[in-house]
Amino acid sequence: QVQLVESGGGSVQAGGSLRLSCVGFVYFPSDYCMGWFRQGPGKEREGVVGGRGKGSTFYADSYADSVKGRFTMSKDSATNTLYLQMNSLKPEDTAMYYCWASHAYCGSPLHPESYAFWGRGTQVTVSS
Repeated sequence: QVQLVESGGGSVQAGGSLRLSCVGFVYFPSDYCMGWFRQGPGKEREGVVGGRGKGSTFYADSYADSVKGRFTMSKDSATNTLYLQMNSLKPEDTAMYYCWASHAYCGSPLHPESYAFWGRGTQVTVSS
């Protein structure tokens, strides 16, 4: 069982930035996936970014078109903390953001079928 805890959400104006953090993932020597998805009020879960890793290596290689060029995911290999740097935020980015992980190779890191574990989320609100 993986218990993930997100933090860093808040309220910002359009054009602003936030950095989300996710802790709770421990070193895993085999294939794994991690990423972020979001869910707005009355909306379905939307994959924001996903990546694949093995041991200490990790690559964030799948970004949703809606966030490409604005969001960057990274992982600190020493602490296994996952980050999501969000720049040029837009009102449509408003949602609860969740960190997720899976102890397996995932073919589609943006697809909800890849999410095995996720946290309680952190709210991001962007005002115009």
